[in-house]
Amino acid sequence: MKRCFLVVIDSLGVGEAPDADKYGDLGANTLSNVANAVGGVNLPTMEKLGFGKITKVKNMNSNHIATVGRLSEKSIGNDSTTGHWELAGLITKKDFSTYPKGFPQDLIHSIQKEANIEFIGNKHASGTEILNELGKEHLSSGKLILYTSGDSVFQIAAHEKICSVEKLYKICEISRKYCDEYNIGRVIARPFVGTYGNFFRTYDRKDFGMNPPGETILSYLFKNNLSTYGIGKISDLFGEMYLTTAVHTEGDSNGLEYLHDEAKNGSHDFVFVNLVDLDMLYGHREDPKGYYEGLKLIDRKIQGILDVMSENDLIIFTGDHGTDPTDGKTDHSREYVPMVAYKKNGKSEYIGDLDGFYNVASTICDFFELSNIFPGKSFLNQI
Repeated sequence: MKRCFLVVIDSLGVGEAPDADKYGDLGANTLSNVANAVGGVNLPTMEKLGFGKITKVKNMNSNHIATVGRLSEKSIGNDSTTGHWELAGLITKKDFSTYPKGFPQDLIHSIQKEANIEFIGNKHASGTEILNELGKEHLSSGKLILYTSGDSVFQIAAHEKICSVEKLYKICEISRKYCDEYNIGRVIARPFVGTYGNFFRTYDRKDFGMNPPGETILSYLFKNNLSTYGIGKISDLFGEMYLTTAVHTEGDSNGLEYLHDEAKNGSHDFVFVNLVDLDMLYGHREDPKGYYEGLKLIDRKIQGILDVMSENDLIIFTGDHGTDPTDGKTDHSREYVPMVAYKKNGKSEYIGDLDGFYNVASTICDFFELSNIFPGKSFLNQI
């Protein structure tokens, strides 16, 4: 049996993309700029694999045991949904709609009426900042906090004492129905707890995404009788129709524990993992020191996963976009993402910059000896 593990380290960009100027992201390099901001990094497993060959990372050498390169995105947009969909082979040709000045009142009214709620906020904001700004009013009025970002997201925050997680999910399901009409990529439930001045968001966050409008590597493998396993927010981004098994996680440590167990004892053919903490906890909050701590956790955990892989297994580490925590803004950054592919007794080649995240889906087709139905080219013979 051979298995493929695709691990998306959410927000781990490795340099400004060719079209970064269109997104205002010239100079962005999440991994390199984090390393510079903390005075250099100590990430022995990532260094050994070859992340330091992909881009210049302070205190990381360029030796590598894996096949490494960078991928640039062809889809329009700069969002987790478009990034994951393209990794899975699907190009987004029409950008999701964004609402930097707030959502239309017709949309707001429809959701409030059906869900029997009221919103406050309805503006572009950082998630932590808007809790501090509107948390007191939310607690006293019971109105839910609505906000967005530079991405196509309709985010609803609610304290668990005001609105239970289950009720918040139902409100998001209602919102998803109406947001489809406005081409909004994701509705996100943002439950939080704590007291005013000390609020913190929980891991019960849930994304309600649009269903992919075409074939992806998940649907293609599933239709070819290969078992699929989604870890983290994969089911939020793709739905559960083509996932044999899906689990939500409470952070990257938990997600990597699921992956370790699967690599050691599991039997799924394809495992698709999203590690969200670097983006959610540190990138959007402009916290390079926290980002480095998150990288250290991932680095420690992936060594154990490499150890328990079989010789027939393939693991690919990549990203979905950047979120440079040193660039002075809280939104995603348009960047190359890493492509680090490792097999025991495999090759250690540098394949440079490749156009299209979708090359990953084409390589996975090749790995499972299926016809390539995606626009990319396989790099399996270089792994």
